[in-house]
Amino acid sequence: MLWEQHCCLPLERRADVGELARYRRPGGSFVSVNVGYTPHSADDVTGLISDWRERITADDRLRLAAGIDDIEAAGRAGDVAIAFDLEDSGPLEGRLDRVGQFYDLGVRTLLPSYNNRNAAGGGCLDEADEGLTAYGRALVREMNAVGMVADGSHCGARTGLDMCEISEQPMIYSHSCMRAVWDHPRNITDEQAKACAATGGVIGITGVGIFLGPNDATVDALVRHIDYAVDLVGPEHVGVSTDYPFDHEDFNAMLAQSPELFPDCYTRWGPINFMPPEGLLTVEGALLARGYPNDAVAAILGGNFCRVAALVWQ
Repeated sequence: MLWEQHCCLPLERRADVGELARYRRPGGSFVSVNVGYTPHSADDVTGLISDWRERITADDRLRLAAGIDDIEAAGRAGDVAIAFDLEDSGPLEGRLDRVGQFYDLGVRTLLPSYNNRNAAGGGCLDEADEGLTAYGRALVREMNAVGMVADGSHCGARTGLDMCEISEQPMIYSHSCMRAVWDHPRNITDEQAKACAATGGVIGITGVGIFLGPNDATVDALVRHIDYAVDLVGPEHVGVSTDYPFDHEDFNAMLAQSPELFPDCYTRWGPINFMPPEGLLTVEGALLARGYPNDAVAAILGGNFCRVAALVWQ
C-alpha cells in the first residue's frame, strides 16, 4: 500500500475530492488531506470536513478511514482510503477538547505551529524558536490521549525536539526533507530526525521542489533525501509525503502577485514545482532500481506510517 501522509485540496467546501483518485494503485492507497491551518476557525474546519465526507462517501473509488481496518479494506479493493490533518493548532481556538472533536470527524494528524510562532510553539521561519509553550505541551499530551498523531513539520527545531520529549507516542515529520542534503529552513536537522526516530516515528520526505533542492521536484531528488534519511535513522523511520497542492497554479499566482508575503527561500526560483500523485507512484520502481530490498521499499512507501497509525490511533 502507498501511504501519502499529506496533500492539499483547495480549502473550499466544493473542492473536487475526486482528484484524490489519482492516488489509486494496485494494493490500494491511503491519503491524509489537509483541512485547515492558521487562518481557519473551528467552524471553517468543521464545515469543510462535513461537505468533503459526504462527497468522499459518494465516490466509489474513495473511502473514509476511521481505523486501520478501513485502510486494509481499501487495500484489498484497490481504493483510496482517506483521513484528514490540520497544519496548525489555530483552528482549535485554544480549546483542547476540540482535539477529540476533530478526531471524531476524521482528523488523525495535527501540527502545533505553521511556520511562525503561535500559542503552542515556534515555527521554522522564526528567527528564534523558544520551543513548546505550556499550552503546546498540554496539546501534545491531549493528542496522545485522544489518539491523534503529533506532527513536527513546519514547526521550529526546538519545538519539534520538545514534541519528541513530551510525546508518549511516536511523533512524525509528515512532510519534511533533510537539511543536510538541502539547506532550507523548512527542512529538518539530523538531530530532529534522530529524536523523531527515537520515539518510533517517521520522517515523510516531501515532493516540494524548493525543499528538495533548487526547485527540483523530481523522483531522483526525492530519492536523494530518502537515501540520506535511511542512512541516518534506518528504513523503518522513513516515509513519503508529497505536500502536493491540487490548486498549485493558484498558489503560484499568489506567490507571483505578492512575493513580499514570502521569504526569499520561497520566491527566488519563481513558480514552485511540486511532485504530483503520478510522480509519487513511480517512487517504488526508483527505490527498487537503486537496490533497496523489497521489505524496505514496502516500509518506506507505506508500512512505516501505517505502523505509527496502528500504535497511536484509537
